[in-house]
Amino acid sequence: MALPVLLVAGCSSDSDSGEESASPSASKSEAPSAAPAKYKELPDACKTLSKDTVKELTPKTDNEAGKRIGTGDTSDSGSCLWSGLDKYDYRQLTVSMKRFDSDTARGTGNKLAEGHMQQQIDEVKENKDNKGVKSANVDGVGDAATSLTYELKKKDDKGKSEEFREERLVARTANVVVVVDYEGAGFEDGKTPSADDLKKKAEKAAKEVIKSIK
Repeated sequence: MALPVLLVAGCSSDSDSGEESASPSASKSEAPSAAPAKYKELPDACKTLSKDTVKELTPKTDNEAGKRIGTGDTSDSGSCLWSGLDKYDYRQLTVSMKRFDSDTARGTGNKLAEGHMQQQIDEVKENKDNKGVKSANVDGVGDAATSLTYELKKKDDKGKSEEFREERLVARTANVVVVVDYEGAGFEDGKTPSADDLKKKAEKAAKEVIKSIK
């Protein structure tokens, strides 16, 4: 951010010439500015993943196109959800994006995105319902990325408690934050997915989403 600059011309002494001579004072200030944000818009969240990726992460989904979540200006934010049930194996995937413009008072788009990224991480860590939270930095996904793996118990429509394994992958690319929430459960004879499998597939999804941002 450029700082205001004040230029003042000095005044000469009248002891030599007996005449008062002073150059006029001048001031010049530069308005604070922030570096322009890299990305000016976001893609449709439901079109950030290929059909093959959707099928791989949410087997037997009945909506490959995804379900758009929320309303408003999609150039600033957007979310999409997919889910699938393969016999007893359930998977749900949510992709969310949020874009930040640079602001002279608040900072650059990148800085604001960094703050939002941390909020998404803290949201998981501070929720007491999330058990066994494990976080780790992830290389090769955007400019910075963090993986959070944890367990969460949910009740079905019959009131039965089921254990879900959850993965949140939070990544930042310049002034955009991408959040991939991926969860799975094994109902009845199904098997709860491993943390490594969820993490690996969430990373794949995040990379694909980031690639779609132009």
